[in-house]
Amino acid sequence: MLRASSGTVHRARRQRQEMSLPEILLWRALQQRPAGLKFRKQHPIGIYTLDFFCAAARLCVEVDGEAHDRGDQPAFDASRDAWLALHAVETVRVPATVILRDLDAAVTAIIAAARPRLPLRQPCGLPPPRSGEE
Repeated sequence: MLRASSGTVHRARRQRQEMSLPEILLWRALQQRPAGLKFRKQHPIGIYTLDFFCAAARLCVEVDGEAHDRGDQPAFDASRDAWLALHAVETVRVPATVILRDLDAAVTAIIAAARPRLPLRQPCGLPPPRSGEE
């Protein structure tokens, strides 16, 4: 996985304590490991901090409030998404209003984006079958 600078790690730790209401609500849902998916909150990667990250699916989930539509933010978001895509991380952007209005629909959309990105065989803790067995 991509390493983050110490400054990015410190910023991520601070942001974990300053989450918005939509982020808190989504985090509570993602903590339940929907569809068996494990998420991290405010995950540092490269020079960025991702709102939520599923390592197994290499999926970034960003909660976008209205500030994401103003000023330089759209260009910053596009640049960040492109950088993540170069490193095989897909970004799913969920509007904060959707989370506040219908949290279950937001979680369902996140799961739908993650499933096709999962490895074909999930490790189950068992040794692989011997040759000729299946």
